[in-house]
Amino acid sequence: MKKLTLFLSLTLLMFTMSNISEAKDERLEKTKKYQIEIKVEGKSIGTIDIALWPDLAPKTVANFDRLVKDGAYDGTAFHRVIPGFMIQGGDPNSKDKPKNTWGMGDPSQQKVPAEFSNISHERGILSMARAQDINSASSQFFICVDDATFLNNKYTVFGKVTNGMDIADKIVNMERDSKDNPLKKVEMFITAK
Repeated sequence: MKKLTLFLSLTLLMFTMSNISEAKDERLEKTKKYQIEIKVEGKSIGTIDIALWPDLAPKTVANFDRLVKDGAYDGTAFHRVIPGFMIQGGDPNSKDKPKNTWGMGDPSQQKVPAEFSNISHERGILSMARAQDINSASSQFFICVDDATFLNNKYTVFGKVTNGMDIADKIVNMERDSKDNPLKKVEMFITAK
């Protein structure tokens, strides 16, 4: 009898675990696709393809889409790179302002309220950068190059890399200064696919 009870318990546990792993978040089914061309010193080093989830983070994706259409990201830099963590970019200051202002953002930019979800900050995830105010995201975003689950439910996940993590790895491993700024400007140019 004990063996039968143990067998049934294990079978139920396995069934439950398989259903959990197969559970899908329907908000991830609809995507908007973009390509980020990366240039260093004017030369392309490759592209990163991304898929955004408008049903998961509708305000964030709409803001990103508007910025892409306006060309706001073109010529901005990945200004902060931390191996084992992430690459961050999209600050308008990084287009043509002094390097010591990169990452500070433009206070006149439209702010987007936080849209937290149950999607974990794993390798390849796109998430919005922000200041201490959780509703202060504007244009800056980051790509996780490693799992960063400590950010879960603190930053807005809005997409993922579908191709080109090798390029993100090149960026994160570039020579950088003590403030994690790449020594050479790493520019992005984003187009809708």
